[in-house]
Formats: sequence, C-alpha cells, structure tokens
Amino acid sequence: MKNMKKVLVAAVACALVSAIGLTGCTGSDASSSAESSASSDAPQSDVQLQIFAANSLEKAMDEAQELYTQQTGVTFADTQYDASGTLNEKLNGGAYADVLITASKGTMDTAIDNGYVDEATNETMFTNDLVIATKEDGELTNIDITLEDIAAGTYTLSVGDENVPAGNYACQALSTVGAYVEPNGTTGADATGTGGTFSEVLQPKVTLGDKAGSVCKYAETGDVDIAMVYSSDVYRFGGVSICSVVPNDTHKAITYPGAVCADSNYAEAAQDFLTWCR
Repeated sequence: MKNMKKVLVAAVACALVSAIGLTGCTGSDASSSAESSASSDAPQSDVQLQIFAANSLEKAMDEAQELYTQQTGVTFADTQYDASGTLNEKLNGGAYADVLITASKGTMDTAIDNGYVDEATNETMFTNDLVIATKEDGELTNIDITLEDIAAGTYTLSVGDENVPAGNYACQALSTVGAYVEPNGTTGADATGTGGTFSEVLQPKVTLGDKAGSVCKYAETGDVDIAMVYSSDVYRFGGVSICSVVPNDTHKAITYPGAVCADSNYAEAAQDFLTWCR
C-alpha cells in the first residue's frame, strides 16, 4: 500500500508539472507560442506579468514561470497564491493582475460576472483529484478511509472553509453520504458545497481551514485524523500521505479555469502565457 501511495504521489507530481508545460515545451506548440508572444506591443524584456493563481498551483507554477522567462524574456511580478475566493476579493478591492487562474468553475464564473476577467479568454487549464489524507507514517497511513467512515464520525476531519474550493468539493462529496446537507437538499455534483451544515454526528469533529496549507497542517500535526485536500496539496506541502481518492462522481469535476484579467496592461502577452501553459 505504501508503495502504491508513493507511486500515486509521484504520478500527481509528474502530471501537474506536465500540465503546465514543463515537459515537451521545446516542441512546435511552445515555439509558436513564444514567437506569438514576441508580437506583443511591448518588448519582451519590458513585460512583467502579475499572476493571481489558486494556492494548489504554487509549486508547479513557479517552475513554469521560470522556464517561460528563460524562453521568452517575459518576467513575472510576485505571483499571488491564495484561495480562489480571496483572489476575487482582491480584484474586487482594486488589486491589479494580468492573469487569474482559479481552482473551480464557480469562482471563475464569479470573476466573469463581476467583470474581473475577459470572458472570451476563459478556458480550462488543469484538473485535479480530491483525496483523503492523513499524517505521514501515522497510525492511519495504511487505512483505506471512505466517505461512509467519515459520515459515521469515525475520524476527526479538516476541510477548507467556504472560501476554499477544495472545501466546497469536500462538502459536495460528503453530501452524498448525508454528512453535509445543503439548504435545497442537492447532493454530489449537483450541490455547491456552500451554505449547508454538517450532520450532527460530524459537526463536532470538523475543523475548518482558511486555505489548503492549513487543512494539511491540521492532519500533519495530528490535530485531526484526516484532511480532505487536492492530490497536488499532498505533493506540494508534504507531511501527509494519501489514504484514498474520493470518487469523482461524488463531486463536480475539479478544474482550473484561467483567463486574462479585464484591466491587464499586457493582455496579449497574458494570453500567450496561458496558451503556453496549456
């Protein structure tokens, strides 16, 4: 089981790195994207892109940006990684960004509805898995924990709060076993994962985190038995290992939409970067 988990984590790492162009990027697609970027109004050495991206992309996105700078000369400001809802709040408050990449369709829809991004540039960039994780090498490391186990109150649990998309997906999944109830009674992929309540059995066992790193840390330190996070969070933070993968049919597809921000001063260069990532 341990070997299988190591293979899974390694596979996730490779998948994320591949997803944002770190392999095969010397082919024709990357070359043509780099050439297209050269046609932007400003010289490449003068272009500095400000990226707002979901927390779970941090490790791989940093590597992607470094490689993109090497290839094109385009540089990046201090990329802002945060919960997707928080990124929208920053844009609403007047913060500047050239590119927004969120961890859910819902948060990107909010950005579109509020005019933060150019809707015509919106497209799915990456995908992810929702997993149940526990302290690395802890007592539960080799236990295949299910949603039913969680609903029964067998374990203490941490999930992201309503501002954290991974928490929304977790609540959607928990709704399929009666552990989370939305006001209108929807469950699974039809649910939003917001505005509801945990069951009486689960409520006293839940600790909410304001970001994915906090959720993982609660499990890593043993403050809770398990955490529901993205597979990429296990790769990114360490200290936790995967017990099981949450069935994909219990929640909405986990996608990362990306779009050029409406107020970008380098809209063409921003689009070139998104194209290169894909």
